[in-house]
Amino acid sequence: MIRTPALTSLLFVLLSSLSSAQPSTTPLFWPAKNGPTHDSIAPAADAARIPLEWDGGSGKNIVWRTELEGEGHSSPVIGGDMIWFTAATTDGKQQFVYGIDRNSGKIVHHMLVFENPTPEELGNPLNNYAAPSPVLEADALYVHFGTYGTVRINPATGAKEWERRDINVRHFRGPGSSPIIHGDLLILTFDGINEQFVTALDKKTGKTVWKTPRSTDYGDLDKDGHPTRDGDMRKAYHTPVVFEIAGKEVLVSVGSRAAFGYDVNTGKELWTIRHGGFNAAIPPLRLDNLLILNTGSERAHTLGVRIDDKMTGDITESHVLWDREKRNASESAPVLVHGILFQTTRGGIVSAVEAKTGKDLWEDRLEGQHLPCPLVLGDKLLFSNDRGQSFLVRASAEKFELVGKNQLAEPITSSPAVADGALFIRTKKALYKISAK
Repeated sequence: MIRTPALTSLLFVLLSSLSSAQPSTTPLFWPAKNGPTHDSIAPAADAARIPLEWDGGSGKNIVWRTELEGEGHSSPVIGGDMIWFTAATTDGKQQFVYGIDRNSGKIVHHMLVFENPTPEELGNPLNNYAAPSPVLEADALYVHFGTYGTVRINPATGAKEWERRDINVRHFRGPGSSPIIHGDLLILTFDGINEQFVTALDKKTGKTVWKTPRSTDYGDLDKDGHPTRDGDMRKAYHTPVVFEIAGKEVLVSVGSRAAFGYDVNTGKELWTIRHGGFNAAIPPLRLDNLLILNTGSERAHTLGVRIDDKMTGDITESHVLWDREKRNASESAPVLVHGILFQTTRGGIVSAVEAKTGKDLWEDRLEGQHLPCPLVLGDKLLFSNDRGQSFLVRASAEKFELVGKNQLAEPITSSPAVADGALFIRTKKALYKISAK
């Protein structure tokens, strides 16, 4: 084919136009539910620019509001120009992924990912069929709906690259565990009532690399050898974290009745800690040579666990340093700021705990029901509730100090995200961009 100079110029213009139409996928502002440093701490430069006051009614510091369909607890992840999260119909028969332009609020993608003719009933009013949050890389978005399926999507085009629908359990109360990425692995957690295991997929192909069943003795068998309550005490919603421990990359994962350390590359079980909780949903935290673990739901304990090179086998008696027995978080993941653990119960009891010792420092109460994780904005903590309220609390070891209160129109059940000096909050009906105008 012979190209004339005019034709060459025309082709260059067309190709440039097509290229510019593709959304940017970098930088990775907020690649996972708990942010770029995996601790729900906003970068200092962003925290300094985010306004401390906003209002849905007057529009104060609301840059845009985008109406949404369906429901979901999944939190936004943000890379380049795009915000991603999942949603589902109330009956769970359709599950979607949203891609929204973070600058304009325009819906770029609203894709049907999976259809489920007969989804399992949730059996509770709290959960929904889009609770796990996605995880994002520059060239891949990983979307997970528990037993209903997992998919890798190209964030530049929205095209599916692979999917798995054959990794199944009975969730009984709905899915909740979010995926994580480690190297070339996509790690998924399945703690259902019939099966409980952790598995790693090759993130590029979706093929299974390893699968490790829980070795827990649940202690829940009836006289006929069947699990009581249909196995309801075996389920959990936990999202694990990888830490380097004694020269090994260890996946720390909390299930019902026990917590585990696994070799992240092989899935081999390294150690276990027995506990009495169930419905574990909160990722572990680390402070120097201390792991901080949460054991479950309403009667959850918070445990301080010593990290050393002797973590092997059952380390319940040898390594648990302290055990906080009451008023611990159940869904809203705590944060660590300068050695202080800040957390809230579902009912809004907020507390500060000295992480090294488990010593209580102060305790107070916020209004409403709290499911989202708090966000650290410099020296302030942002807590949000099911009344659309967001509270700013001083991250202080000395006393509880409420320094701000803001209002949106709808309940907030998803954790917030931050990008380029702006705050993004997903409510039950909409996504908001909050920034100084």
